[in-house]
Amino acid sequence: MVELNNARLDRVFHALADTTRRDMLKRLASGERTVGELAEPFHMSLAAASKHIRTLEDAGLIRRTVEGRTHRCRLEPKPLAGIGSWLRRYESFWSQRLDALERALKE
Repeated sequence: MVELNNARLDRVFHALADTTRRDMLKRLASGERTVGELAEPFHMSLAAASKHIRTLEDAGLIRRTVEGRTHRCRLEPKPLAGIGSWLRRYESFWSQRLDALERALKE
């Protein structure tokens, strides 16, 4: 099971807190993209896109490679697995709460 330390977990949640960065990750899930390709649907400058990408890189969610003037980004799924592991800790809590709600509604 993949575990994240608290500092890494904080960086991942910070990166995921922004809609633009979540959308960039979604696009990267289907394959590698250049910074320009990631910026294009948001009508933002390459500098603005690079700031978002830097945040994703700092969280370990993407890896950027440089080929001449072209910066390519790809998804790094390992931190997302760590988030899933962290969230599963609360799964039994919510299951119990929903079971209690179901019992209350039946009564």
